[in-house]
Amino acid sequence: MQYNIKLVKLVTGETIMANFDEGTYKEPVLVQTIPTASGAIQLAILPYGFPYDQEIVGAIDAKHVIFEYKTLPEEMRNKYLEAKSNIKIVGGMGGNSESGIIL
Repeated sequence: MQYNIKLVKLVTGETIMANFDEGTYKEPVLVQTIPTASGAIQLAILPYGFPYDQEIVGAIDAKHVIFEYKTLPEEMRNKYLEAKSNIKIVGGMGGNSESGIIL
């Protein structure tokens, strides 16, 4: 299956990643920033319906998007695919433990 993963901001102010297909953002996840004590920022990737939905399901129509980020870092794309499939993606991540992306 081909994925066209996008990072966008919704009219509600939420930032999501999802597979964009035919005018719909399918299987969205929330992307939340978490400040750390050291001043760095980590990202949390959660199912959009969290805490009520534990699985990555659903769809959001493109009319609810106000901004699409030009680039999506490969590591964020990999984390999205890992969260959807429960399969760890190893290649291309460089093994950096300070990546700032958590699940």
